[in-house]
Amino acid sequence: MSDDKPTAENPWPVRTVANKVAMWINRLGAVWVEGQVTKVNLRQGMAKQFMDLRDPAVNMTVAMRVPTRLLADLRLSDGDRVVVHGKLNYYTERGSLSLEVDEIRAVGVGELLVRIEMLRKLLEAEGLFDPRRKRRPPFLPNRIGLITGRASAAEHDVQVNALARWPQARFLVVNVPVQGPNAVPEIVPALARLDADPEVDVIVLARGGGSLEDLLPFSDETLCRAVARCRTPVLSAIGHEPDTPLVDYVADVRCSTPTDAGKRVVPDVAEELHRVSQMRERARRALRGWVDRERQGLTSLRSRPALSDPHGPLRRRAEDLDQWRERGRRAIRNRLDSEHAALVSTTARLTTLGPAATLARGYAVVQVAGDGVLRSAADAPVGTHLRVRLADGAVHAVVERVGEVGDLGGVGGVGEGGGGD
Repeated sequence: MSDDKPTAENPWPVRTVANKVAMWINRLGAVWVEGQVTKVNLRQGMAKQFMDLRDPAVNMTVAMRVPTRLLADLRLSDGDRVVVHGKLNYYTERGSLSLEVDEIRAVGVGELLVRIEMLRKLLEAEGLFDPRRKRRPPFLPNRIGLITGRASAAEHDVQVNALARWPQARFLVVNVPVQGPNAVPEIVPALARLDADPEVDVIVLARGGGSLEDLLPFSDETLCRAVARCRTPVLSAIGHEPDTPLVDYVADVRCSTPTDAGKRVVPDVAEELHRVSQMRERARRALRGWVDRERQGLTSLRSRPALSDPHGPLRRRAEDLDQWRERGRRAIRNRLDSEHAALVSTTARLTTLGPAATLARGYAVVQVAGDGVLRSAADAPVGTHLRVRLADGAVHAVVERVGEVGDLGGVGGVGEGGGGD
C-alpha cells in the first residue's frame, strides 16, 4: 500500500481508500456507547441479531451486531435506552460500518433519573431555568402552535378546552412522534418551524401521561435547549400533574396537563364579558358619582350671594360710594365754612387793629417829609415841613412853634389840603 499522497496523475484505487479507512477505525479499539435501540427484530435460530443504535438527540444511527446470547435476559423494544460495549468494524467490500457488540446493558430507571438530575443541574447552572428569562404569553394569541401526537388525547384536550373558552381560537397543529427514538429529531424542527412563523404567538408542547421511559424525550438536552432558544413563548403540557420532565423547567409556562394548557392559552370569553360588564358598571357608577358631585358643587356655587344676586354687591358698593361722596362733600363744606369764618374774623381783627380804622376814629399819622413817621416833638423843629395823613386824605403843614403836651397851639399854619395823597 502506497503512503504517497494521491494526485490527479497518481490517484488511489478504491481498495486503498477502503483499507486506510478500516485501518483508522481499527485504531479506535473497543468503546462504550449509549443510545436508543431501533429496528429490534429478533430472529430465531440466529447466532447474532441485527439492530440499530440511534442517538436520541439527532438523526444519526449506527448498525449493531449483537450476539443472541446477550439478549436472553433483556426484553428490548424500539426506543429503549442501552449502553453497549464493542468494537467498530469497517467492511471494505461493502463500504459499511457496524458495531460488534460484546456486552449490552439496559439503562434502568434509577440510572435514567441520575442522568436526568445531572442534566437538570447543568441546565440550571447555565440559567435556562431562570424566571427572569421567561416570557409571558400574549393575552389573546393570533394563532396557537400545537406540537403533539397525531390524533392523540392531548391534541383533543388542548383544542376542545381552548375552543370552549374562546371559540375564535386558531390552531396550527404539527403532529410528531412524542415518544421513542424519532421524537426529539422531529419535535426540534417542528418547534423551529412554528417559532419562525410570524402568525404564531404561542407554542404548546403537549403529550399525555406515560412512564418515565415514555416521557424521556422531553428531558432530552437537545429539546430543552431548542425550547430555550425559541423567541415565541412556549407552554409545556407533558403528562399529568406529578410528571415534571426537564422541558417543564425550561418552558415559559408549565401546565399540569394538556387540559390545563387549553385553559391557560386563551382567556375565557364568558369571564371576559363578565369582567367587561363589571368594568362598564363601575365606569357608569364612577361617572354618575362624578356628575352628582359636580352638580352639587355647581348648586353650592350658585347659592352663594355673589352668584345668586350679582347686582346686589354693586348696588351696595354704589350706596357706600354715595355715602362717602356725601361725607366728603360735607367735610369739604364744613372745612370751607370754618375757614371762611376764620378768615372773616381775622379780616375783622385786621380791620379793627389796622391804621385805617385808627385814622377813622380821628387819629392822624404825621410824617416828616423824607424822614418817615414823626414819633417825637423834638424831631420836628420850627419850620419843619410835615405831612399829616388823615382817614380821607393828607394835609401838609409847617411847624411854627413847638409846645408842651397839652398845648394846642403847636402848628402854625396849614399848607395845602387834599385827599388821596
